[in-house]
Amino acid sequence: MRLKTTVQKQDFKIIAVDDEQGILDSLSIYLGNYHFTGCTDPLEAIELIRNEHFDLLLLDFLMSPIHGDQVVEEIRKFNPDLYILLLTGHKDLAPPLETIKRLDIQGYCEKSDKFDQLLLLIESGLKSVSQMRIIKEINEKLDLAYTELKEAYRGTVESLRYAVDAKDSYTKNHSDRVAYYSTLIGQKIGLSEQELETLHDGALFHDIGKIGIPDAILQKPGKLTDDEYDDIKNHPSIGSKILAPAKIFNDIIPIVKHHHERFDGRGYPSSLKGEEIPLFARIVGIADSFDAMTSDRSYRPRFTLIKALDELENGKGTQFDPNLVDAFILAIKESKEFIEGELHIDFIARKDDNI
Repeated sequence: MRLKTTVQKQDFKIIAVDDEQGILDSLSIYLGNYHFTGCTDPLEAIELIRNEHFDLLLLDFLMSPIHGDQVVEEIRKFNPDLYILLLTGHKDLAPPLETIKRLDIQGYCEKSDKFDQLLLLIESGLKSVSQMRIIKEINEKLDLAYTELKEAYRGTVESLRYAVDAKDSYTKNHSDRVAYYSTLIGQKIGLSEQELETLHDGALFHDIGKIGIPDAILQKPGKLTDDEYDDIKNHPSIGSKILAPAKIFNDIIPIVKHHHERFDGRGYPSSLKGEEIPLFARIVGIADSFDAMTSDRSYRPRFTLIKALDELENGKGTQFDPNLVDAFILAIKESKEFIEGELHIDFIARKDDNI
């Protein structure tokens, strides 16, 4: 029987698993236009599929030493996408519909001396595989375009961040250090890699809003007036507005906007309290304060490490989340430098050229 097809048969690899060699021999003839592999041992087939790409699996149900549903159980542990057609010579012994759905078996066919129905199912299955290939290629292209757009926008915001650092020599590399300290806390409390990346990026951009604060205020050597301090307090809101047009920064906007909230609700801009403050903003708030305390300012020298840690302890429950302060202090005290007595104030800020 000749079938009209819209797929290029040589582009697809089919593996058939059946403990009857005669079935495999017949399939190899009918499927000769495809890249065909036949296998009588279901355990060997699992390893073949684990180590080699196949587009479609023809799988007998009743086999030894394991049945077809057990084969699928194993395959789905490492390959959720393989298109599977289950074959059986005994309709009454086929697995229940619930099992077929649970294992994501795409098709079912009874064995017959005639292969017409099976060939139609294979053709239909490979059309689905072909469509999924196209969708995957489109998604990859979209991901690439999104990544390029994200990097371009990120580059623009990075330039603004560096401009902020350049406005105030006392805060040079401040954001990099805050990102490092924040990551220390995040690692200590068990954040995932993706969460750590979001936290790191939010810490890098937490002060981006200072680009909108006059230099005279940022660089003022003495104490700020109330009006000047009110201007400074606008920088989280300014920063969130800078990032808002790009959806790629949605996850870090809460960090930028709320890193100056206080645990007791007396912070700004929203007077959030306790766990109302986003977790990552609470983390960055601690890291930001620690770096401010351990950096030289025009109006005071840097704190010693011990004094800075004491200040964090004193701020537990009022300015800072107590549990996060404990995590940060523990992370520092577990560091190699602290244990060996070599830890000084800029132990993190200068030990990595990327910071």
